[in-house]
Amino acid sequence: MPHSAATPDHPSRQPHSWFDDAQGFLIGTVLSSLGVALFSAGGLMTSGTAGIAFLLHYLTGWGVGLMFFAINLPFFALAFWRMGWVFAAKSLTSVALLGLMVDLQPHVIQFITIEPVYAAIAGGLLLGMGVLAFVRHGSSLGGINILAVYLQQTRGIRAGKLQMVLDVLITIAAFLVLPVDRVLYSILGAVLLGAVLAINHKPGRYMGV
Repeated sequence: MPHSAATPDHPSRQPHSWFDDAQGFLIGTVLSSLGVALFSAGGLMTSGTAGIAFLLHYLTGWGVGLMFFAINLPFFALAFWRMGWVFAAKSLTSVALLGLMVDLQPHVIQFITIEPVYAAIAGGLLLGMGVLAFVRHGSSLGGINILAVYLQQTRGIRAGKLQMVLDVLITIAAFLVLPVDRVLYSILGAVLLGAVLAINHKPGRYMGV
């Protein structure tokens, strides 16, 4: 007898409602922005396209916001072209929400002192869980995360593992602009961020629809 598509161990997938997505985006925004705040307070590098934008800012003096927007354009073009307008629109919304929260955070929370190792560990884990929340609701934080999700869907390459490798490479480039100890802590944070995704976001496991 053929097995049913829905079993106790493998329940049928139910589409997210607008409320499901809204709470997922809120959770992702809060967790991700706290992770960014911890990295910033510890004098560490962020990862992904934001990390590239910071590197170019340090090297050229150009605005971080302008660089971040310009770097993300090709990735959002990929999202619209190959992954659908819904995913692209959700990703744009996620990026806008996170940017707004990051700008507002200094007015609501400040860290008087923080150990860089704690900033790396807690920041990496929070960012990982924030990105996971977005991805599980059919979104991303743009840039490299879009590429990672696309390659997982089309080539079976683990999004978490690819994100981890690329983020570590970006963070290594921070040796050009940051002290060695801060770069090493940043690499730790990037590894933990990628590990959260690699462990919790696998093909065949829960996916947002």
